[in-house]
Amino acid sequence: MKNTLLLFLLCACLSPTFAQKLSNKKATSVTKALYKNLHLLSKNYVLFGHQDDLAYGVGWKYEPNRSDIKDVVNDYPAIYGWDISKIEHQHDKNIDGVPFNKMREYIKTAYQKGAVITISWHADNPLSGGSSWDTTRNTVKAILPNGEKHELFKTWLDRAATFLHSLKGNNGEAIPILFRPFHELKGNWFWWGRNTTSPEEFKAIWHFTYNYLQNTKKLNNLIWVYNSNDFNTEAGFLESYPGDDMVDVLSFDQYQYGNDGKQIFINTVKRQLAITTKLATERNKLSAFAETGFESIPDAVWFTQTLWPAIKDFPLSYVLLWRNAGYDKSTKNMHYYAPYKGQVSANDFKKFYRNKQVLFEKTLSKKKIYQTKQTAH
Repeated sequence: MKNTLLLFLLCACLSPTFAQKLSNKKATSVTKALYKNLHLLSKNYVLFGHQDDLAYGVGWKYEPNRSDIKDVVNDYPAIYGWDISKIEHQHDKNIDGVPFNKMREYIKTAYQKGAVITISWHADNPLSGGSSWDTTRNTVKAILPNGEKHELFKTWLDRAATFLHSLKGNNGEAIPILFRPFHELKGNWFWWGRNTTSPEEFKAIWHFTYNYLQNTKKLNNLIWVYNSNDFNTEAGFLESYPGDDMVDVLSFDQYQYGNDGKQIFINTVKRQLAITTKLATERNKLSAFAETGFESIPDAVWFTQTLWPAIKDFPLSYVLLWRNAGYDKSTKNMHYYAPYKGQVSANDFKKFYRNKQVLFEKTLSKKKIYQTKQTAH
């Protein structure tokens, strides 16, 4: 990449004191290899990702091997996003209607082809019984040790851990997961958000969740992704940061809203990437643009003239577009963030695909990112 952080990054990689190490010292060898290779790749490439890519797209659901991305460029994303909301209730489908059995197979298929998996969790509110968006009470305080819903939260973690443990490769190995809990923590729309949760409470629940899943549930295949939003300074980004010993990836979410928001989006993303990539480099962590997009993509050149200019100068491990749900009955809008065949931005996306600094599945599979040998250059 061409930014001023490159020199620091290269020097860091040359020094043995800066060896890339996961926060979990007991991480599996495959998980360690992925983390190290993502560091190597981020010096020259960014992985392209898409949420729920294999499950559905605009106008279709659960068609074998189908993907809106593949329909446009004859290739799949390099990183696949999934969400395990409703696993806490032992439902058979997640918040977006994706059966967990199908999700498990999609994850295994992508992993076997050499792609990367990231998982978020829009967990329901354990205090009120409402959704993730129920912010009427201080839920985080209630699920901390000695809180009135602490035991219930542990049960939910047990159920999430059961699913995460079930994600196995062909040889029975645990599939590495970039795990992104409590995302968009600076927002006011989730029960773990800033309007109901103090920075100290957020750090405390992160510490408990990390220790419980790692030490009690023995999940040694997780790469922990800290995810913020709406910050303008390093201090703002780090206000609720739980510590380097419990975080592996520094990330944020940012979307464009309205055609007149193009320059605002570019400027905001550049400012936030300048912060997160600097902090990540100093801590020898990965940096990621964990969610983004422009709903319905009305801009025919959004990928090459907006998204790429916003991210191109930073050492970024991945950028992930949100899901292609199609028509949303609740908002009466078309809800999608990646192009589908015939969509107005599809041709521009093909140009974006040909950018050699952006990796999709075919090229990434050649990098052997799950092998310990350094093949990811």
